[in-house]
Amino acid sequence: MAKSKTITKKKQEPKSKKLEAKEKAKSETAKEISVSKHKEKVNAFFIKERVMTESTDAARELYSLNRYGSIIEGGKVQLSLLEALYLFEKEKIILFDGRNKGISHDIFLRKAKKLEPNFWIRYCVFKDFRTRGYIIKTALKFGADFRVYERGVKPGEDHAKWIIYPVHEASTLTWHEFSAKNRVAHSTKKRLMIGVVDDEGDVTYYEIRWMRP
Repeated sequence: MAKSKTITKKKQEPKSKKLEAKEKAKSETAKEISVSKHKEKVNAFFIKERVMTESTDAARELYSLNRYGSIIEGGKVQLSLLEALYLFEKEKIILFDGRNKGISHDIFLRKAKKLEPNFWIRYCVFKDFRTRGYIIKTALKFGADFRVYERGVKPGEDHAKWIIYPVHEASTLTWHEFSAKNRVAHSTKKRLMIGVVDDEGDVTYYEIRWMRP
């Protein structure tokens, strides 16, 4: 009988390992499914100068996690042209026109340039900040192109730290214009930053602060 018990214990041992292996395999599969869902591309539609996503959890995550666009009626997310191009390049969304026909990167960029003046210069600055991990949003109510939040801060959690004016390196700025931008930054209690874009799309930033002599 003692031998029988010993043999039984030895037979159960490999069974236990098999069960552990199966549970591990199930766990890995669940992780893969989770990652797959997280990487799900969102369908977005470019209609009448606006870009709107479908109403899905993946679309709303674009807003909730990184504050892309804004939530509109029906649970869809409305994106700016800048946000749409950036997410398209990052393969987070797929773009369609009003007839559900796919839109290529070049076609969308060409249409965006027609709709928004200085689009490419503004996009270079927008893309650079997003790539660096900052949340950048429009700042029309402040009289500026963009407002930028500290890294890790979302709109609603704190105020933006900078207002940004993108300019091409060959453009000119009068002292009157420069002074006006400073006044806007000072009145909104934000720091003024000029993003100078060269012909290759690289950006150099200049932060301007008030100083008392």
